[in-house]
Amino acid sequence: MTVSCRSSGAAPIWSTKRRNPETKRPVMTALDHRAAPGRPLDQPGGVSAAGDGAGLEAAIAGHRRRMLRRAVLLAAFTLAMLVAGLADIVTGPSGLTLHDLFRAVLSPAEVERTTAVIVWTVRLPYAVMALLVGAVLGLSGVEMQTILDNPLASPFTLGLSSAAAVGASLAITFHLAPFGLPESWTVPALAFLFAFGSVLLLQAMARLAPAGRETLVLLGIALVFSCHALVALLQLIAPEDVLQQLVFWTLGSVTRATWEKIGVLAAILALVMPFSMSAAWSMTVLRLGEDRALSFGVDVRRLRYASLIRVSLISSIAVAFVGPIGFIGLVGPHIARMLVGEDQRFLLPTSAMVGALLLSLASVASKAIMPGIIVPVGIVTALVGVPAFVLLILRQRR
Repeated sequence: MTVSCRSSGAAPIWSTKRRNPETKRPVMTALDHRAAPGRPLDQPGGVSAAGDGAGLEAAIAGHRRRMLRRAVLLAAFTLAMLVAGLADIVTGPSGLTLHDLFRAVLSPAEVERTTAVIVWTVRLPYAVMALLVGAVLGLSGVEMQTILDNPLASPFTLGLSSAAAVGASLAITFHLAPFGLPESWTVPALAFLFAFGSVLLLQAMARLAPAGRETLVLLGIALVFSCHALVALLQLIAPEDVLQQLVFWTLGSVTRATWEKIGVLAAILALVMPFSMSAAWSMTVLRLGEDRALSFGVDVRRLRYASLIRVSLISSIAVAFVGPIGFIGLVGPHIARMLVGEDQRFLLPTSAMVGALLLSLASVASKAIMPGIIVPVGIVTALVGVPAFVLLILRQRR
Protein backbone atom coordinates (compact mmCIF):
# COMPACT_ATOMS: atom_id res chain seq x y z
CA MET A 1 0.00 0.00 0.00
CA THR A 2 1.31 3.42 -0.93
CA VAL A 3 0.48 6.57 1.00
CA SER A 4 1.34 9.96 -0.42
CA CYS A 5 0.97 13.50 0.79
CA ARG A 6 1.26 16.70 -1.22
CA SER A 7 1.07 20.19 0.11
CA SER A 8 1.54 23.64 -1.31
CA GLY A 9 0.61 25.95 1.50
CA ALA A 10 -2.78 24.31 1.92
CA ALA A 11 -4.20 21.34 3.73
CA PRO A 12 -2.55 18.04 2.70
CA ILE A 13 -4.34 15.88 0.16
CA TRP A 14 -4.12 12.20 0.90
CA SER A 15 -4.57 9.41 -1.64
CA THR A 16 -4.36 5.83 -0.53
CA LYS A 17 -3.95 3.10 -3.11
CA ARG A 18 -3.55 -0.63 -2.83
CA ARG A 19 -3.50 -3.55 -5.23
CA ASN A 20 -6.08 -6.28 -5.37
CA PRO A 21 -4.23 -9.49 -4.47
CA GLU A 22 -6.10 -11.43 -7.18
CA THR A 23 -6.15 -8.97 -10.09
CA LYS A 24 -2.98 -7.06 -9.11
CA ARG A 25 -4.80 -3.88 -10.12
CA PRO A 26 -4.80 -0.73 -8.00
CA VAL A 27 -7.95 -0.08 -5.98
CA MET A 28 -8.89 3.38 -4.70
CA THR A 29 -9.76 3.33 -1.01
CA ALA A 30 -9.74 7.08 -0.49
CA LEU A 31 -10.50 10.03 -2.75
CA ASP A 32 -7.48 11.59 -4.43
CA HIS A 33 -8.47 15.27 -4.46
CA ARG A 34 -6.60 17.23 -7.08
CA ALA A 35 -7.09 20.89 -7.60
CA ALA A 36 -8.16 22.25 -10.95
CA PRO A 37 -6.01 25.01 -12.40
CA GLY A 38 -6.51 28.22 -10.52
CA ARG A 39 -8.52 26.54 -7.69
CA PRO A 40 -7.32 26.16 -4.08
CA LEU A 41 -6.04 22.75 -3.13
CA ASP A 42 -8.15 22.56 0.03
CA GLN A 43 -11.42 22.32 -1.98
CA PRO A 44 -12.25 18.86 -3.38
CA GLY A 45 -12.43 18.86 -7.16
CA GLY A 46 -11.56 22.53 -7.22
CA VAL A 47 -15.04 23.66 -6.06
CA SER A 48 -14.75 26.66 -3.81
CA ALA A 49 -16.71 27.07 -0.59
CA ALA A 50 -17.85 30.48 -1.81
CA GLY A 51 -19.33 28.90 -4.95
CA ASP A 52 -21.15 26.24 -2.92
CA GLY A 53 -22.50 28.84 -0.53
CA ALA A 54 -23.72 31.10 -3.32
CA GLY A 55 -25.48 28.21 -5.06
CA LEU A 56 -27.13 27.10 -1.83
CA GLU A 57 -28.28 30.62 -1.04
CA ALA A 58 -29.70 31.00 -4.56
CA ALA A 59 -31.59 27.72 -4.22
CA ILE A 60 -33.01 28.75 -0.84
CA ALA A 61 -34.01 32.15 -2.21
CA GLY A 62 -35.73 30.52 -5.18
CA HIS A 63 -37.59 28.14 -2.89
CA ARG A 64 -38.74 31.01 -0.70
CA ARG A 65 -39.96 32.92 -3.75
CA ARG A 66 -41.98 29.92 -4.89
CA MET A 67 -43.48 29.46 -1.43
CA LEU A 68 -44.35 33.15 -1.24
CA ARG A 69 -45.90 33.09 -4.70
CA ARG A 70 -48.03 30.09 -3.81
CA ALA A 71 -49.12 31.66 -0.52
CA VAL A 72 -50.11 34.84 -2.35
CA LEU A 73 -52.09 32.79 -4.87
CA LEU A 74 -53.97 31.00 -2.09
CA ALA A 75 -54.77 34.33 -0.45
CA ALA A 76 -55.89 35.78 -3.79
CA PHE A 77 -58.19 32.83 -4.44
CA THR A 78 -59.66 33.16 -0.95
CA LEU A 79 -60.47 36.80 -1.65
CA ALA A 80 -61.83 35.95 -5.11
CA MET A 81 -64.10 33.30 -3.59
CA LEU A 82 -65.45 35.84 -1.12
CA VAL A 83 -66.14 38.37 -3.88
CA ALA A 84 -67.79 35.74 -6.10
CA GLY A 85 -69.92 34.55 -3.19
CA LEU A 86 -71.12 38.08 -2.48
CA ALA A 87 -71.88 38.61 -6.17
CA ASP A 88 -73.84 35.36 -6.20
CA ILE A 89 -75.94 36.49 -3.24
CA VAL A 90 -76.86 39.92 -4.57
CA THR A 91 -77.47 38.78 -8.16
CA GLY A 92 -81.13 38.21 -8.90
CA PRO A 93 -84.47 39.88 -9.65
CA SER A 94 -85.15 41.16 -6.11
CA GLY A 95 -82.68 44.06 -6.35
CA LEU A 96 -80.78 43.07 -3.19
CA THR A 97 -77.84 45.35 -2.33
CA LEU A 98 -74.72 44.69 -0.28
CA HIS A 99 -76.09 47.02 2.40
CA ASP A 100 -79.30 44.97 2.60
CA LEU A 101 -77.26 41.77 2.69
CA PHE A 102 -75.05 42.85 5.60
CA ARG A 103 -78.04 44.15 7.54
CA ALA A 104 -79.95 40.91 6.98
CA VAL A 105 -76.97 38.83 8.10
CA LEU A 106 -75.87 40.91 11.08
CA SER A 107 -79.25 42.26 12.24
CA PRO A 108 -82.06 40.26 10.62
CA ALA A 109 -84.67 41.79 12.95
CA GLU A 110 -83.97 45.28 11.58
CA VAL A 111 -84.79 44.51 7.93
CA GLU A 112 -88.04 43.70 6.21
CA ARG A 113 -89.19 40.13 6.64
CA THR A 114 -89.19 39.59 2.88
CA THR A 115 -85.54 40.63 2.64
CA ALA A 116 -84.56 38.37 5.54
CA VAL A 117 -86.36 35.41 3.98
CA ILE A 118 -84.73 35.99 0.59
CA VAL A 119 -81.27 36.21 2.13
CA TRP A 120 -81.47 33.34 4.62
CA THR A 121 -83.60 30.80 2.74
CA VAL A 122 -82.67 31.48 -0.89
CA ARG A 123 -79.56 33.51 -1.65
CA LEU A 124 -77.18 32.45 1.14
CA PRO A 125 -77.87 28.70 0.85
CA TYR A 126 -77.45 28.79 -2.93
CA ALA A 127 -74.17 30.72 -2.73
CA VAL A 128 -72.67 28.61 0.06
CA MET A 129 -73.69 25.37 -1.63
CA ALA A 130 -72.08 26.50 -4.90
CA LEU A 131 -68.79 27.19 -3.11
CA LEU A 132 -68.85 23.87 -1.23
CA VAL A 133 -69.79 21.73 -4.23
CA GLY A 134 -67.18 23.49 -6.37
CA ALA A 135 -64.51 22.80 -3.75
CA VAL A 136 -65.55 19.15 -3.56
CA LEU A 137 -65.43 18.72 -7.33
CA GLY A 138 -62.08 20.51 -7.63
CA LEU A 139 -60.49 18.42 -4.87
CA SER A 140 -61.97 15.18 -6.20
CA GLY A 141 -60.89 15.97 -9.75
CA VAL A 142 -57.24 16.51 -8.93
CA GLU A 143 -57.09 13.32 -6.86
CA MET A 144 -58.68 11.31 -9.67
CA GLN A 145 -56.26 12.71 -12.24
CA THR A 146 -53.34 11.83 -9.97
CA ILE A 147 -54.26 8.28 -8.99
CA LEU A 148 -55.40 7.35 -12.51
CA ASP A 149 -52.53 9.25 -14.17
CA ASN A 150 -55.07 10.59 -16.64
CA PRO A 151 -55.45 14.32 -17.40
CA LEU A 152 -58.99 13.68 -18.67
CA ALA A 153 -60.16 12.09 -15.42
CA SER A 154 -62.80 13.75 -13.28
CA PRO A 155 -64.90 12.79 -10.23
CA PHE A 156 -67.38 11.19 -12.63
CA THR A 157 -64.93 9.13 -14.71
CA LEU A 158 -65.83 5.91 -12.91
CA GLY A 159 -69.57 6.35 -13.37
CA LEU A 160 -70.33 7.93 -10.03
CA SER A 161 -72.76 10.53 -11.36
CA SER A 162 -74.45 7.98 -13.61
CA ALA A 163 -75.06 5.66 -10.67
CA ALA A 164 -76.39 8.59 -8.64
CA ALA A 165 -78.79 9.38 -11.48
CA VAL A 166 -80.13 5.81 -11.30
CA GLY A 167 -80.80 6.14 -7.57
CA ALA A 168 -82.46 9.52 -7.96
CA SER A 169 -84.56 8.30 -10.89
CA LEU A 170 -85.79 5.32 -8.90
CA ALA A 171 -86.76 7.54 -5.98
CA ILE A 172 -88.56 10.07 -8.20
CA THR A 173 -90.31 7.54 -10.44
CA PHE A 174 -91.57 5.13 -7.77
CA HIS A 175 -91.85 7.63 -4.87
CA LEU A 176 -89.57 5.53 -2.70
CA ALA A 177 -88.97 6.50 0.93
CA PRO A 178 -86.29 4.22 2.40
CA PHE A 179 -85.58 4.18 6.12
CA GLY A 180 -88.61 6.38 6.75
CA LEU A 181 -86.81 9.47 5.45
CA PRO A 182 -88.78 12.64 4.71
CA GLU A 183 -89.53 13.33 1.07
CA SER A 184 -86.90 16.09 0.77
CA TRP A 185 -84.16 13.62 1.74
CA THR A 186 -85.35 10.58 -0.22
CA VAL A 187 -83.78 11.49 -3.56
CA PRO A 188 -80.41 12.54 -2.09
CA ALA A 189 -80.27 9.41 0.06
CA LEU A 190 -80.84 6.98 -2.80
CA ALA A 191 -78.54 8.96 -5.10
CA PHE A 192 -75.77 8.76 -2.51
CA LEU A 193 -76.29 5.04 -1.85
CA PHE A 194 -76.11 4.18 -5.55
CA ALA A 195 -73.13 6.46 -6.21
CA PHE A 196 -71.07 5.29 -3.25
CA GLY A 197 -72.10 1.69 -3.83
CA SER A 198 -70.96 1.86 -7.45
CA VAL A 199 -67.42 2.77 -6.41
CA LEU A 200 -67.32 -0.04 -3.85
CA LEU A 201 -68.53 -2.41 -6.58
CA LEU A 202 -65.77 -1.23 -8.91
CA GLN A 203 -63.20 -1.77 -6.18
CA ALA A 204 -64.43 -5.31 -5.59
CA MET A 205 -64.37 -6.11 -9.30
CA ALA A 206 -60.91 -4.60 -9.70
CA ARG A 207 -59.61 -6.87 -6.92
CA LEU A 208 -60.87 -9.91 -8.82
CA ALA A 209 -58.95 -8.86 -11.93
CA PRO A 210 -56.10 -6.66 -10.67
CA ALA A 211 -54.57 -4.72 -13.55
CA GLY A 212 -54.09 -1.25 -12.11
CA ARG A 213 -55.76 1.93 -13.17
CA GLU A 214 -56.66 0.67 -16.66
CA THR A 215 -59.05 -1.88 -15.18
CA LEU A 216 -60.76 0.77 -13.07
CA VAL A 217 -61.27 3.07 -16.04
CA LEU A 218 -62.66 0.31 -18.26
CA LEU A 219 -65.00 -0.91 -15.53
CA GLY A 220 -66.11 2.67 -14.98
CA ILE A 221 -66.93 3.09 -18.67
CA ALA A 222 -69.00 -0.10 -18.58
CA LEU A 223 -70.84 1.18 -15.51
CA VAL A 224 -71.58 4.52 -17.20
CA PHE A 225 -73.26 2.88 -20.19
CA SER A 226 -75.23 0.50 -17.96
CA CYS A 227 -76.51 3.34 -15.78
CA HIS A 228 -77.42 5.47 -18.80
CA ALA A 229 -79.50 2.59 -20.13
CA LEU A 230 -81.33 2.20 -16.80
CA VAL A 231 -82.05 5.94 -16.57
CA ALA A 232 -83.37 5.95 -20.14
CA LEU A 233 -85.64 3.02 -19.30
CA LEU A 234 -87.02 4.81 -16.24
CA GLN A 235 -87.62 7.95 -18.29
CA LEU A 236 -89.48 5.87 -20.85
CA ILE A 237 -91.93 4.43 -18.33
CA ALA A 238 -92.27 7.55 -16.15
CA PRO A 239 -95.44 9.69 -16.33
CA GLU A 240 -95.11 13.09 -17.96
CA ASP A 241 -94.95 15.08 -14.70
CA VAL A 242 -92.37 12.70 -13.26
CA LEU A 243 -90.34 12.82 -16.47
CA GLN A 244 -89.94 16.58 -16.06
CA GLN A 245 -88.53 16.06 -12.56
CA LEU A 246 -86.12 13.41 -13.83
CA VAL A 247 -84.78 15.65 -16.57
CA PHE A 248 -84.41 18.63 -14.23
CA TRP A 249 -82.47 16.57 -11.67
CA THR A 250 -79.96 15.42 -14.28
CA LEU A 251 -79.21 19.04 -15.27
CA GLY A 252 -77.60 19.88 -11.93
CA SER A 253 -78.76 22.85 -9.86
CA VAL A 254 -77.88 24.47 -6.53
CA THR A 255 -81.51 25.51 -6.00
CA ARG A 256 -82.00 22.31 -3.99
CA ALA A 257 -79.75 23.68 -1.26
CA THR A 258 -80.86 23.79 2.38
CA TRP A 259 -78.90 24.59 5.50
CA GLU A 260 -79.15 20.96 6.63
CA LYS A 261 -77.58 19.73 3.39
CA ILE A 262 -74.93 22.43 3.59
CA GLY A 263 -74.05 21.30 7.11
CA VAL A 264 -73.68 17.67 6.03
CA LEU A 265 -71.51 18.50 3.01
CA ALA A 266 -69.33 20.95 4.95
CA ALA A 267 -68.77 18.43 7.74
CA ILE A 268 -67.78 15.66 5.32
CA LEU A 269 -65.44 17.98 3.41
CA ALA A 270 -63.80 19.12 6.66
CA LEU A 271 -63.37 15.47 7.63
CA VAL A 272 -61.88 14.35 4.31
CA MET A 273 -59.58 17.30 3.58
CA PRO A 274 -56.98 16.49 6.30
CA PHE A 275 -56.67 12.92 5.00
CA SER A 276 -56.11 14.23 1.49
CA MET A 277 -53.44 16.65 2.70
CA SER A 278 -51.71 13.91 4.70
CA ALA A 279 -51.35 11.91 1.47
CA ALA A 280 -49.96 14.90 -0.46
CA TRP A 281 -46.33 13.72 -0.45
CA SER A 282 -47.22 10.22 -1.65
CA MET A 283 -49.43 11.61 -4.40
CA THR A 284 -46.67 13.97 -5.52
CA VAL A 285 -44.30 11.02 -5.81
CA LEU A 286 -46.97 9.05 -7.69
CA ARG A 287 -46.94 11.73 -10.40
CA LEU A 288 -43.40 10.55 -11.18
CA GLY A 289 -44.71 7.10 -12.08
CA GLU A 290 -45.76 3.96 -10.23
CA ASP A 291 -42.32 2.34 -10.40
CA ARG A 292 -40.60 5.35 -8.91
CA ALA A 293 -43.31 5.69 -6.25
CA LEU A 294 -42.76 2.07 -5.27
CA SER A 295 -39.01 2.69 -5.05
CA PHE A 296 -39.74 5.50 -2.58
CA GLY A 297 -41.72 3.10 -0.41
CA VAL A 298 -45.21 4.28 -1.43
CA ASP A 299 -47.91 1.61 -1.28
CA VAL A 300 -49.54 2.59 -4.58
CA ARG A 301 -52.47 0.20 -4.29
CA ARG A 302 -53.35 1.34 -0.80
CA LEU A 303 -52.92 5.00 -1.80
CA ARG A 304 -55.21 4.57 -4.80
CA TYR A 305 -57.84 2.74 -2.77
CA ALA A 306 -57.88 5.35 0.01
CA SER A 307 -58.11 8.18 -2.50
CA LEU A 308 -61.01 6.52 -4.32
CA ILE A 309 -62.88 6.12 -1.04
CA ARG A 310 -62.39 9.82 -0.23
CA VAL A 311 -63.38 10.96 -3.70
CA SER A 312 -66.42 8.72 -3.87
CA LEU A 313 -67.63 9.80 -0.43
CA ILE A 314 -67.55 13.56 -0.94
CA SER A 315 -68.52 13.45 -4.63
CA SER A 316 -71.45 11.15 -3.95
CA ILE A 317 -72.84 13.52 -1.34
CA ALA A 318 -72.34 16.55 -3.60
CA VAL A 319 -74.07 14.86 -6.54
CA ALA A 320 -76.87 13.64 -4.29
CA PHE A 321 -77.60 17.20 -3.17
CA VAL A 322 -77.26 19.16 -6.44
CA GLY A 323 -77.19 16.59 -9.24
CA PRO A 324 -74.36 16.03 -11.73
CA ILE A 325 -72.36 19.17 -12.57
CA GLY A 326 -69.69 18.61 -15.18
CA PHE A 327 -66.36 20.17 -16.15
CA ILE A 328 -65.60 21.76 -12.75
CA GLY A 329 -63.72 18.66 -11.63
CA LEU A 330 -61.99 18.46 -15.01
CA VAL A 331 -60.99 22.06 -15.75
CA GLY A 332 -60.33 23.21 -12.17
CA PRO A 333 -57.33 20.91 -11.52
CA HIS A 334 -55.72 21.93 -14.83
CA ILE A 335 -55.97 25.62 -13.96
CA ALA A 336 -54.56 24.97 -10.49
CA ARG A 337 -51.71 22.88 -11.91
CA MET A 338 -50.75 25.69 -14.29
CA LEU A 339 -50.53 28.08 -11.32
CA VAL A 340 -48.78 26.07 -8.58
CA GLY A 341 -47.26 23.05 -10.31
CA GLU A 342 -47.42 19.41 -9.28
CA ASP A 343 -46.67 19.79 -5.56
CA GLN A 344 -49.82 18.29 -4.07
CA ARG A 345 -49.38 20.24 -0.82
CA PHE A 346 -50.43 23.31 -2.79
CA LEU A 347 -52.22 21.68 -5.72
CA LEU A 348 -54.93 20.07 -3.59
CA PRO A 349 -56.13 23.24 -1.81
CA THR A 350 -55.65 25.38 -4.91
CA SER A 351 -57.73 23.02 -7.03
CA ALA A 352 -60.48 23.07 -4.40
CA MET A 353 -60.45 26.88 -4.41
CA VAL A 354 -60.45 27.08 -8.21
CA GLY A 355 -63.41 24.70 -8.33
CA ALA A 356 -65.29 26.75 -5.74
CA LEU A 357 -64.59 29.97 -7.63
CA LEU A 358 -65.64 28.52 -10.99
CA LEU A 359 -68.93 27.11 -9.72
CA SER A 360 -69.72 30.32 -7.84
CA LEU A 361 -69.17 32.35 -11.02
CA ALA A 362 -71.30 29.84 -12.93
CA SER A 363 -74.05 30.34 -10.35
CA VAL A 364 -73.88 34.10 -10.91
CA ALA A 365 -74.12 33.56 -14.67
CA SER A 366 -77.06 31.18 -14.27
CA LYS A 367 -79.11 34.01 -12.74
CA ALA A 368 -77.91 36.68 -15.17
CA ILE A 369 -78.43 34.87 -18.49
CA MET A 370 -82.23 35.05 -18.38
CA PRO A 371 -83.53 37.64 -15.89
CA GLY A 372 -86.18 36.17 -13.62
CA ILE A 373 -85.18 32.57 -14.41
CA ILE A 374 -82.43 30.53 -12.76
CA VAL A 375 -80.83 28.38 -15.43
CA PRO A 376 -79.54 25.06 -14.03
CA VAL A 377 -75.90 25.62 -13.23
CA GLY A 378 -74.96 22.34 -14.89
CA ILE A 379 -75.94 23.84 -18.24
CA VAL A 380 -73.74 26.88 -17.62
CA THR A 381 -70.69 24.82 -16.64
CA ALA A 382 -71.09 22.66 -19.75
CA LEU A 383 -71.45 25.66 -22.08
CA VAL A 384 -68.46 27.48 -20.58
CA GLY A 385 -66.41 24.41 -19.68
CA VAL A 386 -66.10 22.99 -23.18
CA PRO A 387 -64.37 26.01 -24.80
CA ALA A 388 -62.32 26.61 -21.66
CA PHE A 389 -61.08 23.04 -21.72
CA VAL A 390 -60.22 23.27 -25.42
CA LEU A 391 -58.20 26.43 -24.75
CA LEU A 392 -56.32 24.69 -21.95
CA ILE A 393 -55.45 21.79 -24.25
CA LEU A 394 -54.22 24.12 -26.99
CA ARG A 395 -52.15 26.11 -24.51
CA GLN A 396 -50.50 22.99 -23.12
CA ARG A 397 -49.64 21.80 -26.63
CA ARG A 398 -47.84 25.08 -27.28
